[in-house]
Amino acid sequence: MKKFVILTASVCAMCLPAAQLARAGGDADLIISAESAAPAGVSKGAAVYAPQADGSMKTLREGSNGFWCMPDDPATPGPDPMCGDANAMEWAMAWIGKTEPPKGKTGFIYMLMGGPAQSNLDPFAIKPPEGSDWIMDRPHVMIVNFGDTLSAYPTKEEKPDTTRPYVMWGGTPYQHLMVPVQ
Repeated sequence: MKKFVILTASVCAMCLPAAQLARAGGDADLIISAESAAPAGVSKGAAVYAPQADGSMKTLREGSNGFWCMPDDPATPGPDPMCGDANAMEWAMAWIGKTEPPKGKTGFIYMLMGGPAQSNLDPFAIKPPEGSDWIMDRPHVMIVNFGDTLSAYPTKEEKPDTTRPYVMWGGTPYQHLMVPVQ
């Protein structure tokens, strides 16, 4: 499991622009940032990885509970640390690799500090569309790789109401349910 998470996290880091990978502060600060994404019962035992400017992934702490966390990306306009389970990492790797997510592996991601998003419609957008601002999501959790089972939730909204659950990237293989927690 550990090798799988390190491998997938490393691939994830290589797919991000180098400018987004610059991190300020020492390892202790990065771990504190990463841990802020989830309840202590999850984050204290999670592996913590920090993307590096060269595309590699630095392991800041080994994990013991099957979860992983990453610190805030200072290149985005708001805090966005996250923690997830192994299925969420598989989903993320499929998204980054533009491949079909694995069937039957629903994942869970915490973003209790909230986070900015470039687009609610395009899973591969690297900046907001011309004339639009970043979507500033409230503290939330994400349920990923659920297939078409949540069709009752709003989808394909360019500017979603982030005070209620909605589907991000609806109609794509990477659609996921965004659930505000505040």
